Amino acid sequence: MYIVLALIVAAAIGIAAHLVLPGRHLRGVTLSTAIAVGSAAVVYAAMTWIAGEQSVWTWVAAVAAPAAIAFAATAALSAVRRRRDAAELMRLGLEPAAR
Repeated sequence: MYIVLALIVAAAIGIAAHLVLPGRHLRGVTLSTAIAVGSAAVVYAAMTWIAGEQSVWTWVAAVAAPAAIAFAATAALSAVRRRRDAAELMRLGLEPAAR
């Protein structure tokens, strides 16, 4: 049942990543949250096998890894979307709007 706490914290981290990083108009509202929760589930499950459910390292990893993964993935996906949108506008012969 402790995994639910880790997933709730990861969801909050994902929401923070969406709100803090620029380019919100380039990605879906739940993208960052889904990335954070998914990575938290994997990290928490792996750490319970490695260090045990009550270990402090399980909780450190269950908070730190999703934060790093969510912020990095969100920034990377926003940059990719920005480049692809600009390339598509160029292909269509349109001028990209300044943002």
